[in-house]
Amino acid sequence: MLYYLFSYLNRNYNIPGAGVFQYITFRMAMAVIVSLVVTTVFGRRLIDFLRYKQVGETVRNLGLEGQMQKAGTPTMGGLIILLGILLPTLLFARLDNIYIILMLVTTVWLGTIGFLDDYIKVFKKNKEGLAGRFKIVGQVGLSLIVGWTMYFHSDIIIRQEVKLPVKYDAPVNYHLKGTTPVYTQDVHSTKTTMPFYKNNEFDYGKVLKFISPAFGEHYALMVFMCVVIFIITFISNGANITDGIDGLATGTSAIIGITLAILAYVSGNTVIADYLNIMYIPNSAELVIFAGAFVGACVGFLWYNSYPAQVFMGDTGSLAIGGIIAVFAIMIRKELLLPVLCGVFLIENISVLMQVGWFKFTKKRFGEGRRIFLMAPLHHHYQKRGFHEAKIVTRFWIVGIALAIVAVITLKLR
Repeated sequence: MLYYLFSYLNRNYNIPGAGVFQYITFRMAMAVIVSLVVTTVFGRRLIDFLRYKQVGETVRNLGLEGQMQKAGTPTMGGLIILLGILLPTLLFARLDNIYIILMLVTTVWLGTIGFLDDYIKVFKKNKEGLAGRFKIVGQVGLSLIVGWTMYFHSDIIIRQEVKLPVKYDAPVNYHLKGTTPVYTQDVHSTKTTMPFYKNNEFDYGKVLKFISPAFGEHYALMVFMCVVIFIITFISNGANITDGIDGLATGTSAIIGITLAILAYVSGNTVIADYLNIMYIPNSAELVIFAGAFVGACVGFLWYNSYPAQVFMGDTGSLAIGGIIAVFAIMIRKELLLPVLCGVFLIENISVLMQVGWFKFTKKRFGEGRRIFLMAPLHHHYQKRGFHEAKIVTRFWIVGIALAIVAVITLKLR
């Protein structure tokens, strides 16, 4: 909203300093600052309110050191994160940008699902919370909205080089790359970024071409939708599983958010994208403001969520931040980087799948269930081995930083 206000003042009254709001970097910095203020200042009040309402965490005794002392710690703190994301985005981002609209929808949608889950657990005294099938339906519903919009919306395009002549006399852009003339065109496409690949691009429309050449065009949407559903469901649940010890999911998400901000900035800047020889996505740079608010919210929440935690985010926060990361990556067409960038979420998720799968297999085969890890997800395995949770979190953060660096350098490493 402030973007439109200051643009109007600059255009009509030429007020000194008003023009600074046209710069994405300035608005991103303001989004970070406001998000930090909102989460730290108003977060304290919300924590006190949750404690007054006795919205405390119910802890099962799993035999982990220091676990039972966390009983009664206020939960549903994800509301702090949601507020820290939504308010700065509404203030500083361009609200007519389709990418921003989709991110706002994602935040509210998954935040609501997580809130319902926490509400049932806390106020209805049902430890199971919202039934798993309803969570999946909600995640798939969001995936369909995101996938359909990405595929059909007129403002979601990529710019690619073309060779003349162009079919149907479609308009092309012309510029010089060194001394070589380059012709580009803004088109709808199912292409995405492929890490460690020579041309750095992959087209979902080619997945089914091995069956029939016609399948590439007619079933590209189906393939793309399946990928979007899988990624959003997997990453949002991965963040939910990772949120098991103080500060782990919050700090890891902040690291991922910073990386996504970098990727969005270079993908939405025509000069840098041309220099790096990566896919240029018009209008996507506006997502940097949202990423700034996201990082600020995570860091601000970490003020209260670091060991020993004064508040837990609950599913209200964990489902939302996982979904935000997934949708953000899909929109800047870097979703195939998520196995690297979200390696911590991936490992945590896989450790649970391995543990459950092996337990069921051995129980059927040998009559008794056996385990791969002392406990799943993986961070609990290390707790069982005697590591302090602060050390586990710090080491997972270090792994997350290393993976983030690898994700960034894949822009040129191919």
